[in-house]
Amino acid sequence: MQLTLRPAPCARDTFLPLLPSGYSSPAGFPAHSLLRPPGPVPHLPVGTRLLHTNDKSLFAVTGMLRPPAKLHALVCPLLTALEDISAEPPAELRLSVHKPGISLAWITLSDKGYRGDREDTSGPLIADILSQILPVCHSQGFLLPDDADMLRALLTELALTEGYDIICTTGGTGLSPRDISPQTTARVMDLPLHGIRQAMLACGLAVTPRAAISRAEAGILGKSVVINLPGSSKAVQENLNAVMHALPHALDKLHGDGRDCGGQAD
Repeated sequence: MQLTLRPAPCARDTFLPLLPSGYSSPAGFPAHSLLRPPGPVPHLPVGTRLLHTNDKSLFAVTGMLRPPAKLHALVCPLLTALEDISAEPPAELRLSVHKPGISLAWITLSDKGYRGDREDTSGPLIADILSQILPVCHSQGFLLPDDADMLRALLTELALTEGYDIICTTGGTGLSPRDISPQTTARVMDLPLHGIRQAMLACGLAVTPRAAISRAEAGILGKSVVINLPGSSKAVQENLNAVMHALPHALDKLHGDGRDCGGQAD
């Protein structure tokens, strides 16, 4: 796929909404690139890169916006400029669309963390671990209180609108009254991944009998793999070690790989 953009001067790390021609920039954003020719903006999941003819990445899709357009709101990609665009850019840029790896979101559920009373160490650890086995091209963390409505809304947004490949939650998998991750995740999933759940449980039981009370879920939402992880950094490491080597194959199959599954695992 290729896109033709009419660029405006901007500095590296500038955020730019990608809107169809004829729509004005949302409040708070500078002059921005417009998609040409006229027509709807294609769906570009987070992690997508827009490359110039020399294969140099000029923009990356880092999120989605819903700016108002008269009576309606538009869902449009939010680009981050990866290079400075000169004061006199060419009238048009022809850019190729490429996603060089997988996108990862982690959601830390913690009332104390949300209040700023506790540092989140488990969430960033998820990105560190999965980057060892997967080509992560974009990762983003989110911090929520233990609130089922907020988690349900965020899971749906990240999977179905922003198109993250893997979404991991950390925290809220036990039996406390505020532990809501498993039941909330189960309600939005299209398909369960029983094997992922069982592998994590088996790993936990090999370490402590207390793992028997974990209710962590795993499944598919849209084209995203969603996995609940415990809240402690140690348990995150143990659970991900049990399943991370299955994730590349899972993503390949989810994205349409038609090859047989009987080969040896890496």
